[in-house]
Amino acid sequence: MVEPDFKKSGGLVPVIVQDFKTHEVLMLAYMNREAWRKTLETGKATYWSRSRNTLWVKGETSGHFQLIKEIRIDCDDDTVLFIVEQLGEAACQSK
Repeated sequence: MVEPDFKKSGGLVPVIVQDFKTHEVLMLAYMNREAWRKTLETGKATYWSRSRNTLWVKGETSGHFQLIKEIRIDCDDDTVLFIVEQLGEAACQSK
């Protein structure tokens, strides 16, 4: 699989996350090359936490993982779409 162009975007690319069953957009996150590689290696959505300045596996503390079903990269390689199976609660709960 072609990887996103991390150099073009200053090291971080935005990731839009969509539920594979409902097609609901769950969240927007960011990833660096390390998060990209860990996601491909484990099959679990891994992001870069800008606030904590560290890798973040969605569900690591809550158990509500996002299992990768499909990955798409846009035409200029600087935005990623994860289509996921959301285990447990969704990324954001309705108000």
